[in-house]
Amino acid sequence: MSANSHTLSALNRDNFKAVARALTIVENNLSGAEELLKSLSFTKSTPIIGITGPPGAGKSTLVNALISNLLKDGNKIAVLAIDPTSPFNFGSLLGDRIRMSAHFNHPGVFIRSLATRGSLGGLSAKTIEMADVLRAAGFDYIFIETVGVGQSEVEIAGLADITILVLVPESGDEIQNIKSGLMEIADAFVVNKADRADADLLTNNLKKITEQKGDQLPVFKAIASQGEGIDEIISFITTAQHQQNSRKEMLLAEKAYRMIQQKRMTDINKRDLQQQIAKEANQPGFNLYNFVNSYV
Repeated sequence: MSANSHTLSALNRDNFKAVARALTIVENNLSGAEELLKSLSFTKSTPIIGITGPPGAGKSTLVNALISNLLKDGNKIAVLAIDPTSPFNFGSLLGDRIRMSAHFNHPGVFIRSLATRGSLGGLSAKTIEMADVLRAAGFDYIFIETVGVGQSEVEIAGLADITILVLVPESGDEIQNIKSGLMEIADAFVVNKADRADADLLTNNLKKITEQKGDQLPVFKAIASQGEGIDEIISFITTAQHQQNSRKEMLLAEKAYRMIQQKRMTDINKRDLQQQIAKEANQPGFNLYNFVNSYV
């Protein structure tokens, strides 16, 4: 039995070492990664819950509060924390130990940071594969917290079964942006830090917008740092996971698209690309489009 076959056979939510090993193989595309992915078996319908929103909205605090609630029923929970990537070392700038310290050593919670690896939207194809490894391990709930810059809010809809957009009262100034884009992907809104001024105003505005669109999406008020409003959000999550996801075909198409995209890019190394362009960029008559065409 190969090492990767042993990892796969040991892959379950009670064996965190095997889960971590499988994720490392997949994330770094080590030998046997494709075999491991093709051999994944999904025996339960685990909801993938996307938590997104602008920086400073308290997403990690909310996830911590949701985890604390779900642990009361003996659930096993996995968290993928998507961190911004340093353009210099392609690593993760934020650490899961800092952001999720309250549950880092809990036997019912598995936490893993994942760098965006240069994906402009904040999600990489690896996110999809790693989420599937966690699903195959049999966790009861999987949370994916995005970095919340630019397109990541929209992209998470192509991966999550339930997408929760977290805002703070100060986000009221961005209500037009919310109307134009993010409304399309959210299954629910959480106005966090609801003890601040304008929390009611933002909540009412969100409700009006959803009513105008005919979606009637739930809008929750919460103070995640104090555990307030968490029960209602949990009730929504546990109810929504049993409903038929009307976006299923879109979700699968999005996954397939990213996997195909990744496979077609396997021979392109970003570091090598950077070195090559450094050599040629200073040459007379350098044309970026001709340079790119040489790779296509």
